[in-house]
Amino acid sequence: MKKLLRNRDFILILSLVFGLLFGQGAQWVRPLILPVLALVMTLSTMLISSRMFRSPSALIIPCLLGIAMNYLVLSGTILMIASLLISDEALWTGFVVLASVPAAVAVIPFADFLKGNAFYALVGAMGAYLSGIVIMPLIIFGFLGKNFAVEPDKLVITIVMLIVLPLMASRLLMWTGIDKRIAPFRGTITNWSFFLVVYAIVGLNRELFIERPLSLLPVAIIAIASTFVLGFIIEGFARLFRIDQGISTSLVLLGTLKNYGIAGGMALALIGEESAVPATVSTVFMIVYIIWLGFRARMRDKSK
Repeated sequence: MKKLLRNRDFILILSLVFGLLFGQGAQWVRPLILPVLALVMTLSTMLISSRMFRSPSALIIPCLLGIAMNYLVLSGTILMIASLLISDEALWTGFVVLASVPAAVAVIPFADFLKGNAFYALVGAMGAYLSGIVIMPLIIFGFLGKNFAVEPDKLVITIVMLIVLPLMASRLLMWTGIDKRIAPFRGTITNWSFFLVVYAIVGLNRELFIERPLSLLPVAIIAIASTFVLGFIIEGFARLFRIDQGISTSLVLLGTLKNYGIAGGMALALIGEESAVPATVSTVFMIVYIIWLGFRARMRDKSK
Protein backbone atom coordinates (compact mmCIF):
# COMPACT_ATOMS: atom_id res chain seq x y z
CA MET A 1 0.00 0.00 0.00
CA LYS A 2 2.84 2.40 0.83
CA LYS A 3 4.45 1.72 -2.55
CA LEU A 4 1.12 2.25 -4.31
CA LEU A 5 0.58 5.60 -2.58
CA ARG A 6 3.93 6.77 -3.98
CA ASN A 7 3.26 5.57 -7.53
CA ARG A 8 2.89 8.54 -9.91
CA ASP A 9 0.53 6.80 -12.35
CA PHE A 10 -1.74 5.54 -9.55
CA ILE A 11 -1.90 8.98 -7.91
CA LEU A 12 -2.78 10.74 -11.20
CA ILE A 13 -5.47 8.17 -12.04
CA LEU A 14 -6.82 8.54 -8.48
CA SER A 15 -7.03 12.32 -8.93
CA LEU A 16 -9.11 11.85 -12.09
CA VAL A 17 -11.48 9.45 -10.32
CA PHE A 18 -11.85 11.72 -7.29
CA GLY A 19 -12.47 14.73 -9.51
CA LEU A 20 -15.29 12.94 -11.32
CA LEU A 21 -16.88 11.38 -8.22
CA PHE A 22 -16.25 14.03 -5.56
CA GLY A 23 -15.72 17.21 -7.58
CA GLN A 24 -17.70 19.38 -5.18
CA GLY A 25 -14.58 20.11 -3.13
CA ALA A 26 -12.65 21.48 -6.11
CA GLN A 27 -13.77 25.05 -5.35
CA TRP A 28 -11.98 24.84 -2.01
CA VAL A 29 -8.79 23.56 -3.62
CA ARG A 30 -8.74 26.13 -6.44
CA PRO A 31 -6.93 28.94 -4.48
CA LEU A 32 -4.10 26.50 -3.71
CA ILE A 33 -3.28 25.74 -7.37
CA LEU A 34 -0.58 28.36 -8.02
CA PRO A 35 1.20 27.96 -4.63
CA VAL A 36 1.20 24.16 -5.06
CA LEU A 37 2.62 24.45 -8.59
CA ALA A 38 5.31 26.84 -7.33
CA LEU A 39 6.25 24.21 -4.73
CA VAL A 40 6.43 21.52 -7.44
CA MET A 41 8.65 23.71 -9.60
CA THR A 42 10.96 24.45 -6.68
CA LEU A 43 11.38 20.74 -5.92
CA SER A 44 11.86 19.84 -9.59
CA THR A 45 14.45 22.51 -10.34
CA MET A 46 16.57 21.26 -7.43
CA LEU A 47 17.70 18.65 -9.99
CA ILE A 48 19.46 21.40 -11.94
CA SER A 49 22.93 21.54 -10.40
CA SER A 50 24.73 24.88 -10.31
CA ARG A 51 27.88 23.02 -11.48
CA MET A 52 26.26 22.60 -14.89
CA PHE A 53 26.81 26.30 -15.58
CA ARG A 54 30.61 26.04 -15.18
CA SER A 55 31.09 24.67 -18.72
CA PRO A 56 28.61 26.63 -20.86
CA SER A 57 29.89 25.24 -24.18
CA ALA A 58 28.73 21.73 -23.27
CA LEU A 59 25.22 23.05 -22.61
CA ILE A 60 24.59 24.88 -25.88
CA ILE A 61 23.50 22.00 -28.14
CA PRO A 62 21.28 20.15 -25.59
CA CYS A 63 19.78 23.48 -24.49
CA LEU A 64 18.93 24.56 -28.05
CA LEU A 65 17.56 21.11 -28.86
CA GLY A 66 15.33 21.27 -25.78
CA ILE A 67 13.94 24.64 -26.84
CA ALA A 68 13.46 23.47 -30.44
CA MET A 69 11.76 20.20 -29.52
CA ASN A 70 9.48 21.71 -26.90
CA TYR A 71 8.51 24.95 -28.57
CA LEU A 72 9.09 24.65 -32.32
CA VAL A 73 8.04 21.00 -32.70
CA LEU A 74 5.55 20.35 -29.89
CA SER A 75 3.99 23.81 -29.55
CA GLY A 76 3.82 24.13 -33.33
CA THR A 77 2.03 20.78 -33.62
CA ILE A 78 -0.47 21.63 -30.86
CA LEU A 79 -1.32 25.03 -32.31
CA MET A 80 -1.57 23.79 -35.89
CA ILE A 81 -3.95 20.92 -35.11
CA ALA A 82 -5.96 22.96 -32.59
CA SER A 83 -6.50 25.72 -35.16
CA LEU A 84 -8.06 23.10 -37.47
CA LEU A 85 -10.21 21.20 -34.95
CA ILE A 86 -11.14 23.64 -32.18
CA SER A 87 -13.86 26.25 -32.61
CA ASP A 88 -14.75 26.77 -28.95
CA GLU A 89 -13.02 29.92 -27.72
CA ALA A 90 -12.35 28.65 -24.18
CA LEU A 91 -10.78 25.41 -25.45
CA TRP A 92 -8.68 27.29 -28.02
CA THR A 93 -7.43 29.58 -25.25
CA GLY A 94 -6.56 26.50 -23.20
CA PHE A 95 -4.52 25.05 -26.07
CA VAL A 96 -2.64 28.32 -26.56
CA VAL A 97 -1.74 28.33 -22.85
CA LEU A 98 -0.74 24.66 -23.13
CA ALA A 99 1.49 25.43 -26.13
CA SER A 100 3.14 28.30 -24.23
CA VAL A 101 4.36 26.31 -21.21
CA PRO A 102 7.73 24.53 -21.10
CA ALA A 103 8.40 20.78 -20.99
CA ALA A 104 7.04 18.56 -18.26
CA VAL A 105 9.38 18.30 -15.28
CA ALA A 106 8.73 14.57 -15.54
CA VAL A 107 10.95 14.53 -18.65
CA ILE A 108 13.99 14.23 -16.38
CA PRO A 109 12.94 11.19 -14.27
CA PHE A 110 11.24 9.56 -17.26
CA ALA A 111 14.46 9.84 -19.28
CA ASP A 112 16.25 7.96 -16.53
CA PHE A 113 13.47 5.36 -16.30
CA LEU A 114 13.45 4.80 -20.09
CA LYS A 115 17.29 4.71 -20.30
CA GLY A 116 17.50 7.96 -22.19
CA ASN A 117 20.35 10.46 -22.05
CA ALA A 118 19.79 12.12 -18.66
CA PHE A 119 22.12 15.04 -19.46
CA TYR A 120 20.22 15.93 -22.64
CA ALA A 121 16.89 15.62 -20.83
CA LEU A 122 18.02 17.81 -17.93
CA VAL A 123 19.73 20.53 -19.96
CA GLY A 124 17.00 20.48 -22.63
CA ALA A 125 14.30 20.92 -19.98
CA MET A 126 16.35 23.67 -18.34
CA GLY A 127 16.61 25.48 -21.68
CA ALA A 128 12.84 25.20 -22.18
CA TYR A 129 12.13 26.64 -18.72
CA LEU A 130 14.57 29.54 -18.98
CA SER A 131 13.39 30.44 -22.50
CA GLY A 132 9.79 30.07 -21.31
CA ILE A 133 10.15 33.30 -19.34
CA VAL A 134 10.18 35.10 -22.70
CA ILE A 135 8.36 32.64 -24.97
CA MET A 136 5.28 32.11 -22.79
CA PRO A 137 3.95 35.70 -22.97
CA LEU A 138 4.93 35.95 -26.66
CA ILE A 139 2.83 32.89 -27.58
CA ILE A 140 -0.12 33.84 -25.38
CA PHE A 141 -0.42 37.44 -26.53
CA GLY A 142 0.68 36.61 -30.08
CA PHE A 143 -2.14 34.10 -30.62
CA LEU A 144 -4.82 35.52 -28.34
CA GLY A 145 -4.07 39.23 -28.62
CA LYS A 146 -6.95 41.45 -27.57
CA ASN A 147 -9.14 38.40 -26.92
CA PHE A 148 -6.96 37.52 -23.94
CA ALA A 149 -8.78 39.27 -21.11
CA VAL A 150 -5.92 39.17 -18.61
CA GLU A 151 -3.72 42.13 -17.81
CA PRO A 152 -0.07 41.69 -18.90
CA ASP A 153 1.15 42.38 -15.36
CA LYS A 154 -0.96 39.52 -13.99
CA LEU A 155 0.55 37.13 -16.53
CA VAL A 156 4.07 38.34 -15.70
CA ILE A 157 3.41 37.82 -11.97
CA THR A 158 2.20 34.28 -12.69
CA ILE A 159 5.30 33.46 -14.75
CA VAL A 160 7.57 34.90 -12.06
CA MET A 161 5.72 32.87 -9.42
CA LEU A 162 5.86 29.60 -11.38
CA ILE A 163 9.33 29.79 -12.95
CA VAL A 164 11.59 32.59 -11.70
CA LEU A 165 10.94 32.34 -7.95
CA PRO A 166 11.09 28.50 -7.86
CA LEU A 167 14.47 28.60 -9.64
CA MET A 168 15.75 31.09 -7.06
CA ALA A 169 14.23 29.13 -4.16
CA SER A 170 15.81 25.88 -5.36
CA ARG A 171 19.27 27.58 -5.43
CA LEU A 172 18.72 28.75 -1.84
CA LEU A 173 17.71 25.27 -0.70
CA MET A 174 20.79 23.78 -2.36
CA TRP A 175 23.09 26.47 -0.95
CA THR A 176 21.85 25.83 2.61
CA GLY A 177 21.91 22.03 2.21
CA ILE A 178 18.19 21.69 2.97
CA ASP A 179 17.68 20.00 -0.43
CA LYS A 180 19.42 16.86 0.86
CA ARG A 181 16.87 16.57 3.68
CA ILE A 182 13.97 17.08 1.27
CA ALA A 183 15.31 14.73 -1.44
CA PRO A 184 13.87 11.45 -0.02
CA PHE A 185 10.36 12.97 -0.01
CA ARG A 186 10.59 15.06 -3.18
CA GLY A 187 8.88 12.53 -5.45
CA THR A 188 6.01 11.88 -3.06
CA ILE A 189 5.39 15.59 -2.44
CA THR A 190 5.45 16.28 -6.20
CA ASN A 191 3.04 13.45 -7.02
CA TRP A 192 0.48 14.44 -4.39
CA SER A 193 0.79 18.09 -5.37
CA PHE A 194 -0.21 17.11 -8.90
CA PHE A 195 -3.09 15.15 -7.34
CA LEU A 196 -4.49 18.44 -6.01
CA VAL A 197 -4.00 20.23 -9.33
CA VAL A 198 -5.63 17.52 -11.48
CA TYR A 199 -8.41 16.97 -8.93
CA ALA A 200 -9.28 20.68 -8.96
CA ILE A 201 -9.31 20.92 -12.77
CA VAL A 202 -11.38 17.76 -13.24
CA GLY A 203 -13.73 18.62 -10.38
CA LEU A 204 -14.42 22.11 -11.70
CA ASN A 205 -15.17 20.63 -15.16
CA ARG A 206 -17.05 17.59 -13.84
CA GLU A 207 -20.29 18.36 -15.68
CA LEU A 208 -18.45 18.76 -18.98
CA PHE A 209 -16.72 15.39 -18.61
CA ILE A 210 -19.90 13.56 -17.60
CA GLU A 211 -22.63 15.30 -19.60
CA ARG A 212 -20.76 16.25 -22.80
CA PRO A 213 -18.00 13.68 -23.32
CA LEU A 214 -18.32 13.82 -27.12
CA SER A 215 -17.38 17.51 -27.05
CA LEU A 216 -13.97 16.40 -25.76
CA LEU A 217 -13.26 14.22 -28.80
CA PRO A 218 -11.30 16.93 -30.71
CA VAL A 219 -9.29 17.58 -27.53
CA ALA A 220 -8.50 13.87 -27.24
CA ILE A 221 -7.44 13.72 -30.91
CA ILE A 222 -4.98 16.59 -30.37
CA ALA A 223 -3.64 14.92 -27.20
CA ILE A 224 -3.05 11.64 -29.07
CA ALA A 225 -1.48 13.39 -32.06
CA SER A 226 0.92 15.39 -29.86
CA THR A 227 2.10 12.33 -27.92
CA PHE A 228 1.81 8.97 -29.68
CA VAL A 229 1.87 10.20 -33.29
CA LEU A 230 4.44 12.97 -32.81
CA GLY A 231 6.66 10.66 -30.74
CA PHE A 232 6.61 8.09 -33.54
CA ILE A 233 7.61 10.77 -36.09
CA ILE A 234 10.47 12.06 -33.91
CA GLU A 235 11.76 8.50 -33.47
CA GLY A 236 11.64 8.03 -37.25
CA PHE A 237 13.75 11.13 -37.85
CA ALA A 238 16.18 10.05 -35.10
CA ARG A 239 16.70 6.69 -36.84
CA LEU A 240 17.05 8.40 -40.22
CA PHE A 241 19.87 10.60 -38.92
CA ARG A 242 21.33 7.73 -36.84
CA ILE A 243 21.00 9.56 -33.53
CA ASP A 244 22.07 7.62 -30.44
CA GLN A 245 19.19 5.72 -28.80
CA GLY A 246 19.65 7.47 -25.45
CA ILE A 247 19.62 10.95 -26.99
CA SER A 248 16.67 9.94 -29.21
CA THR A 249 14.64 8.90 -26.15
CA SER A 250 15.30 12.23 -24.42
CA LEU A 251 14.38 14.18 -27.57
CA VAL A 252 11.10 12.22 -27.85
CA LEU A 253 10.21 13.16 -24.26
CA LEU A 254 11.14 16.82 -24.77
CA GLY A 255 9.10 16.88 -27.98
CA THR A 256 5.94 15.24 -26.66
CA LEU A 257 5.44 16.25 -23.00
CA LYS A 258 4.30 19.67 -21.80
CA ASN A 259 3.99 20.75 -18.18
CA TYR A 260 0.25 20.07 -18.03
CA GLY A 261 0.13 21.01 -14.36
CA ILE A 262 1.36 24.55 -15.03
CA ALA A 263 -0.85 24.85 -18.13
CA GLY A 264 -3.96 23.75 -16.25
CA GLY A 265 -3.14 25.85 -13.22
CA MET A 266 -2.49 28.98 -15.29
CA ALA A 267 -5.65 28.49 -17.35
CA LEU A 268 -7.68 27.93 -14.20
CA ALA A 269 -6.22 30.89 -12.33
CA LEU A 270 -6.14 33.39 -15.20
CA ILE A 271 -9.10 32.46 -17.41
CA GLY A 272 -11.66 29.84 -16.32
CA GLU A 273 -12.56 26.21 -15.75
CA GLU A 274 -13.22 25.14 -19.35
CA SER A 275 -9.91 26.56 -20.61
CA ALA A 276 -8.12 24.10 -18.31
CA VAL A 277 -9.73 21.09 -20.05
CA PRO A 278 -7.02 20.65 -22.74
CA ALA A 279 -4.35 20.29 -20.05
CA THR A 280 -6.48 17.82 -18.08
CA VAL A 281 -7.33 15.60 -21.05
CA SER A 282 -3.68 15.72 -22.16
CA THR A 283 -2.63 14.57 -18.68
CA VAL A 284 -4.75 11.43 -19.10
CA PHE A 285 -3.08 10.59 -22.39
CA MET A 286 0.35 11.44 -20.99
CA ILE A 287 -0.13 8.74 -18.35
CA VAL A 288 -1.09 6.18 -20.99
CA TYR A 289 1.77 7.32 -23.24
CA ILE A 290 4.42 6.96 -20.53
CA ILE A 291 3.11 3.50 -19.62
CA TRP A 292 3.34 2.57 -23.32
CA LEU A 293 6.92 3.90 -23.62
CA GLY A 294 7.91 1.91 -20.53
CA PHE A 295 6.39 -1.27 -21.97
CA ARG A 296 8.25 -0.74 -25.27
CA ALA A 297 11.53 -0.12 -23.44
CA ARG A 298 11.15 -3.38 -21.49
CA MET A 299 10.34 -5.33 -24.64
CA ARG A 300 13.35 -3.80 -26.40
CA ASP A 301 15.62 -4.83 -23.53
CA LYS A 302 14.31 -8.40 -23.62
CA SER A 303 14.95 -8.67 -27.37
CA LYS A 304 18.64 -7.78 -26.96
